[in-house]
Amino acid sequence: MQTQLSRPSTGALSGSPAGTPAGTPAGSPAETHASHITVLADRQLHALHNVMQLAGRVSAYPSTARGYAPSNCYLLQHDDRALLLDSGYTAHQQSLIRQIASLLPPGTALSVFPMRINEYMSVCNVEAIAAAFDVEQCYSGNADAAKWVDFGGRSDAATASDDYALKTTLVGRAATLHVGRGENRPLVAFQAPIRLISTRWMFDAATRTLFTSDTFSHEWSQDEDGPWTTTADDNRTSAAHIRSFLLNTRYWWLEGGSTDALRRKLADVFDKYDIETIAPGYGRILRGKALVRRQYQMLDDVLRGLDKRMVQPKYVDRDEVR
Repeated sequence: MQTQLSRPSTGALSGSPAGTPAGTPAGSPAETHASHITVLADRQLHALHNVMQLAGRVSAYPSTARGYAPSNCYLLQHDDRALLLDSGYTAHQQSLIRQIASLLPPGTALSVFPMRINEYMSVCNVEAIAAAFDVEQCYSGNADAAKWVDFGGRSDAATASDDYALKTTLVGRAATLHVGRGENRPLVAFQAPIRLISTRWMFDAATRTLFTSDTFSHEWSQDEDGPWTTTADDNRTSAAHIRSFLLNTRYWWLEGGSTDALRRKLADVFDKYDIETIAPGYGRILRGKALVRRQYQMLDDVLRGLDKRMVQPKYVDRDEVR
């Protein structure tokens, strides 16, 4: 089941988006955005989208990209428990809290898992979410997640109390987590096969969804309202687009590198899991086995073509478009 709900944000944001001058009037193009919720699996999985305008200021996208892309957080629910993957940017704090509140029944215990513990989009709102909801733990590969998510300074404030203590549940390089009581909703978390910084991917067998953080994030829209999902029927993305996206964002270093090991690790993931949805941290969500397989094959082809046996590495000027 898939439904997209549009929920325009109202009220001032608690902080301005990066690059917004101080004193920018509320409602100006730099300040406004839309929020959406996509139902990926009824009462099991929701995508929480907060939309960003691409105008050369979002480092997750090429400087030449224009249009709109969402910052995606994912809410998984089972029984009286829920798990939030990533916590969004500070500029989207109020919107994200409203989205979560609209979906969580009273008494639901919430866990949070920043999939990139050293990335703003993953950690910025953990502390605010912990204050707004019954957050029982933060999953992390670091022993004290609270030190990594303390952007609001609440835990250091003179009024700090045990109410803001954040329990850390350590996650190894590969681990099985669960949503809900018992072991009825397993989630497999593992190191991302392609990464620049410490990054986790996760597979949810119940919904056949692979959460890929900053990989497969190359889809965006010319419309602020999306749509924020795409299928084989409407998707026209080419391998050339994926190659250009990688080389003009944080994966510029792939060209002329050794990509065989990356390809093997990527193949292991797509051979092992029965994936029907790829859910990235940014951009449109890829739906359906046909599109999932096609996108994987295109990425694999791109990585093969970028290998040092196929192309020479070179110095890359920051303004060069490839």
